Amino acid sequence: MKRALPIVERELRKFIRTPALLVMVLIMPVLNLVVLGNAFGGRVRHLNVAIVDEDGGPAARRVREAMLSLQMNGDVVRSITYDNERDAARDVRDGVVQGAVILPPGFSRRVYTGEQPRAGLLLDNTDAVVAGTLQGVLNGAVQQAARSAPTTRYIRAVGLDPVELFPFVPYMRYMLPGVISLGMFMTVMIGGGMSYLDDKQRGVHEGYLVTPITKFELVLGQNLAGTIKATISGIMVTVLGALVAGVYDIFQPMRFLALILLVIFVSFAFMSMMSCLVARMNNPMLPRALFGILNTLLYFPSGAIYPTQSLPTWLRWITYVDPFTYAVHGLRVLLLKGAAVRVVLPDVFFLALFAAVMFAGSVKLFRRTL
Repeated sequence: MKRALPIVERELRKFIRTPALLVMVLIMPVLNLVVLGNAFGGRVRHLNVAIVDEDGGPAARRVREAMLSLQMNGDVVRSITYDNERDAARDVRDGVVQGAVILPPGFSRRVYTGEQPRAGLLLDNTDAVVAGTLQGVLNGAVQQAARSAPTTRYIRAVGLDPVELFPFVPYMRYMLPGVISLGMFMTVMIGGGMSYLDDKQRGVHEGYLVTPITKFELVLGQNLAGTIKATISGIMVTVLGALVAGVYDIFQPMRFLALILLVIFVSFAFMSMMSCLVARMNNPMLPRALFGILNTLLYFPSGAIYPTQSLPTWLRWITYVDPFTYAVHGLRVLLLKGAAVRVVLPDVFFLALFAAVMFAGSVKLFRRTL
């Protein structure tokens, strides 16, 4: 450790003396949290919907009133009256409106006689999110047509009462664990992998190689320095992200301490992985390409932005060996669920095992020659 600590000190001094790098490492993950959290997690609103009333009866009027209530409460849809179906279909194709409700002649009569009344819905299905939202809210509006119909004497449907175990989680909070993990990964990528190759190009490693320091000590010093950088970055992003997303319970002493310990394990796992990957690299451009590949291959399938249950079978196999998966799960449990620390122990165990394997690979691949 006596010979490894000077390497740690040098790496940390170099990192602290570049404040622009510190700002980028801190701001980029939080910027992702704010922009993507609002872009993906917000409700779709202000959707223009054409309504063609070819019936004019009381049931059709109730449908129009239901659509107006959607506009008054939340401004989800904005109904625009059209005279005929042809003009409405043309504007749906042209993107002027996102959908069109067609109430055919005899609609009200069929509602009261129980002849399975049907209303038409024209959708621009090139945007699946908008189409799905419209189909859901407009289906509820059309059901209002039968409000005054006589009720059945017996209840034939079985109701299901949901019980939510946790408070409502906005998408910004859902993304927070992934953003913290990404912040630590960016730190080890810039302050670990790229810094390693930069020192190699500048001849710093030549100075190391003429000393009696061993491969183990050199790799240990570099990994400890990268872990400290990533830990500081992870804690800063956690605090700032929690304040932005409104996750204030994390500042309870025991939960915050458990989170710091998890951040340390995640940081060391990421740094060991990066050290193993760049151990034999000489071209400083390779880590930049590697960052894009790893970001796609490890970050997105980890459950950071979408549940892993939606992945195909072949892609889910990657999540089993992906350190991002365990980092995101552990952080999500501590940040959003407030569960006991024992719940994250399997994540910590995998991260520790993964870090040990990657660190051993780094020592094995490192060469004491230029």
